[in-house]
Amino acid sequence: MDPLLVISNSDAGTADQEALERGLAVLRSEASVELASTSSPSEFDGVLHRAGSRRIVVAGGDGSLHAVIAALYRRHDLKRAVLGLLPLGTGNDFARHLDVPLDVEEAARVVLHGTVRPIDLIVDEVGDVVVNNVHVGVGAEAATKGAGWKERLGSVGIGGVDLGRLGYPIGVVQAIVMPPTLRLRVEVDGEVVNDLDQPVLMVAIGNGSSVGGGADLTPAADATDGRVDVLVSRAVGPVARVAYSAQVLVRRHAERDDVLTLRGEQVSVSGAEFWCSADGEVYGPERQRTWRVEPAAYSMVVPA
Repeated sequence: MDPLLVISNSDAGTADQEALERGLAVLRSEASVELASTSSPSEFDGVLHRAGSRRIVVAGGDGSLHAVIAALYRRHDLKRAVLGLLPLGTGNDFARHLDVPLDVEEAARVVLHGTVRPIDLIVDEVGDVVVNNVHVGVGAEAATKGAGWKERLGSVGIGGVDLGRLGYPIGVVQAIVMPPTLRLRVEVDGEVVNDLDQPVLMVAIGNGSSVGGGADLTPAADATDGRVDVLVSRAVGPVARVAYSAQVLVRRHAERDDVLTLRGEQVSVSGAEFWCSADGEVYGPERQRTWRVEPAAYSMVVPA
């Protein structure tokens, strides 16, 4: 077995540290393992500089995975990287998409015995990356509101069940009550699919299928097919907004007449000021943004 470099968050809570130790025990039973604990993305360059040819195992959630991949991309080291994942986050959406077990010991066994597969990456015109999903409009509002709910509910739990995954759906409902209604021009592979005369509730671009801990926003997305799934919701009326949010919860929103679903290699959004939520990180306001797919940008160990 190749030696492993495990990157973890040194600020993680006690429960995550205990889970990490269980995962490390499985890895150390069959491989040489170095643990590097970091407290901020600024420390990644020093850690990755000494990775060499070792497999890099990210111990964390979607945010941690995003930060490591972004650092590797910035260093021009991503193409030759092979990543494993111990999902210790609240949402773990990309782990779910790749069928990586959420149990840390089972995930560690995947790192040891899984299959290496090429994975696509979304990159925008300024070089920022998106691992799982980026969305504009009510999705960004929901991500902001849902983050607070994820933290609060995740600390409660009932019978060992993590309630944090309910945070995003609750954030969606809250954002739906007073959403931003945006006039946006959306182009997919150069074709205009929504123009400024048609207000939108949200635009989502998915490399992975779910956001917010299991809400399947782009359920047909495939992070290995060289394309992204695009969702444009025009459910801007009060009744339509409520119905749309309810159907997101039961994965029926793509069936609505006021929802467009497409697939492509490049997506541009422009028009009124908008905020973006990329892998859970909100930024903006923006007036124009273009995202493109880099097929097979890196490799990950996934279940055989």
